[in-house]
Amino acid sequence: MKFNFPVNLYTDVRIEDKKQAWYQMQDEEVLGNGEACIKGAKIRIFDGKLWYTAETNDIDNIQEKIDELAKLASPNPKILENPIVKNFNVNKASILKFQGKNNLRNLTKEDREGLVKNYRKKCIDKAIEEIKVTHANFWYTSTIKELYTSKGTEIIQDYQRACMNMWFQISGKDNITYGGGEQLWAFDFNGLKGREEEIIEKRNRALDFAKNNVAVEPGEYVCVLSPSVTSVFTHESFGHKSEADFMLNDKTMRDEWTMGKQVANPKVSIVDEGDSLHHGYCPYDDEGNKKKEVYLIKDGILSGRLHDAKSAAILGEEPTGNARAQDYNCSPMVRMTNTYMLAGPDKPEDIIKGVKDGIYVYDWNYGTGNSTFTIQPQKCYRIRDGKLCEPLRVNVVTGSVFQTLFDIDAVGDDLQFFSGTCGKNGQSMPTATGGPTIRVKKLMIN
Repeated sequence: MKFNFPVNLYTDVRIEDKKQAWYQMQDEEVLGNGEACIKGAKIRIFDGKLWYTAETNDIDNIQEKIDELAKLASPNPKILENPIVKNFNVNKASILKFQGKNNLRNLTKEDREGLVKNYRKKCIDKAIEEIKVTHANFWYTSTIKELYTSKGTEIIQDYQRACMNMWFQISGKDNITYGGGEQLWAFDFNGLKGREEEIIEKRNRALDFAKNNVAVEPGEYVCVLSPSVTSVFTHESFGHKSEADFMLNDKTMRDEWTMGKQVANPKVSIVDEGDSLHHGYCPYDDEGNKKKEVYLIKDGILSGRLHDAKSAAILGEEPTGNARAQDYNCSPMVRMTNTYMLAGPDKPEDIIKGVKDGIYVYDWNYGTGNSTFTIQPQKCYRIRDGKLCEPLRVNVVTGSVFQTLFDIDAVGDDLQFFSGTCGKNGQSMPTATGGPTIRVKKLMIN
C-alpha cells in the first residue's frame, strides 16, 4: 500500500484486520455465541516536538487523514536527525504464518459449538456432588497487521491464538467454595482437540484440594516453585522491572538498574525474545523494529532491558523491538514478548528431595511485582523430608525481588511455557511466560 507522505515530517501508518469468535456456556446455558470483525488504521505524524494522531475504520480514507495531520504539524528539515526517529529502523518483511489451512478464520459456528460441547461431555461428571457450577468457554483471535513509514518500512505480519477454558466451582470443607480447572491454549484449532485428560487432572486435583486442605501456619519457609509459579514470578517481578519506560522518570530505579551488576544467583538467567512460536511471538514490533533476543539476566548479572524507540533514545541504548500496541486504536509502549527463566541442571524431584520442611507452590491466581512481589497461590503442598504431603491453604506468598533472586539455590531442567495476557496502562497484550522448577531459601507465607 503506497501513501504520499509529507516532507520534513515522520509519518507511520499502522493497519489492522482482526477477527474474533467465541462460544461460552455456564452449566447447560449458552451465554455467548458470536464473532466480530474490525479493520482500522492509526496514523501518526511527528515533527520532533509533538505527535499528531488519528484513527479511522475507512481504509480508503488514510491519505486524507495523513494530509489533515500534516497541516497541524510544523515541518522540520532535521526530523531524520531526531534521536527517536533515528531509532525507527527501516525494515521490509512479509511474515504470514497463519494464512493456510489452519487459519482460525475458517472455523464455523458448528466447529466452536462442537468443541465446547465435546469437552463438557467428557470432563463433567454429574456424579461428583461437590461440583456446583461449570463453565466451558472457547474463543480465538486472528490479526493481520501492516506498517508503513515515511522512512521506508513496509511490514505485514499475522498472529492468531485460541483458548479452550473449563472451570469448576467446587463446594469444599467448611462450606468454602473453591475454583479449579484449566485453560488450554493453541495456535490452531487442532491444537485444542483431544486434551480432555489435562482438564480432568486439574479438576480432580482441585476436588482433592477443596476436601483436604489445611490452613498454613504463617512464617518463613523454604519454597519450591512449580514452573507455572516461576514463570509468573519471572514476568511480574522482574520482566516488568525490565521495561525501560518505567525508569524514564525514576532516577532511583535507573541507579538501581546498573548494567553489569550482579542481581541474582549465577544459576539464574532470564530472556525476552519474540521469534520462538510461543504466545508472545512478535517478529517485528509496532514501530517496525526487529525484535531482539535480550538477556535481562545472564548468569546472575544484569545484562539488558526492554526498549521502544523513545526509551532507548533517552537512555542512550539500542531499541530492542519491544514496542507493542493492543490494537490500532492504541499507541505502542514497551511490552514483554516471550519472557522466561532458562532451565538449569537440577532434576525437579531432587529439588524437592532436598527440602526437609517447606512448601511447594503449585499454581497461582495472580501475581504482582515491584521491589516486593506478591503471589496468591491456588494450591500449595507441604514438603516433609523431601516428599509432597497434605495440601495447604495459603493466602499469599511474598518476598523481596532482589533477595529472592539471590536466594534461588536450585534451578530445574524442566522449562515450561505458559500463555497469558498481560495488562499495562489500560492495554492488554498476548504474552508467554516460562520457567523451570526452582527452590528459594526462604519466602514469607501467610
